[in-house]
Amino acid sequence: MTAPDKLHYEDFSEGRRFELGPRTVTADEIIAFASEFDPQPMHLSEEAGKASILGGLSASGWHTSSLFMRMMIDAYVLNTASEGAPGIEFMQWRKPVLAGDTLSGQSVVEEVRLMRSRPHLGIVTFGHEIHNQRGELVMKARNAVMVRRRETAEVLA
Repeated sequence: MTAPDKLHYEDFSEGRRFELGPRTVTADEIIAFASEFDPQPMHLSEEAGKASILGGLSASGWHTSSLFMRMMIDAYVLNTASEGAPGIEFMQWRKPVLAGDTLSGQSVVEEVRLMRSRPHLGIVTFGHEIHNQRGELVMKARNAVMVRRRETAEVLA
């Protein structure tokens, strides 16, 4: 049995929006993430970032994706009867995320459908956009999430 106060498949309709952020990215966290996961020079120092095409100390695309995941978690995922995601259809890093940038955006339901193989679940497909404080698109993504229905499989049978 799922918690009744959580969002279930029936609560998602095409066009529903969830606001993400805002989240300011600091130089210290860019360097910490890069040091462990993506130690390229433009993610480790302001000087190397300025010498690159990125224009300054920039977050790794993977760091941007991790920040995006946290923004989704805070906005709606923890309040959803989610069973996880089968993958990401696409993720694009469109502009560098620089130290001091403030990110915000939205997740929009683009499609909903029931699963034939698991009638207690539905698939909710989201389109996501993340912008910086100047309104520039820094990341775009699309993925599906498996979400429990309120009705159980036995009731549906």
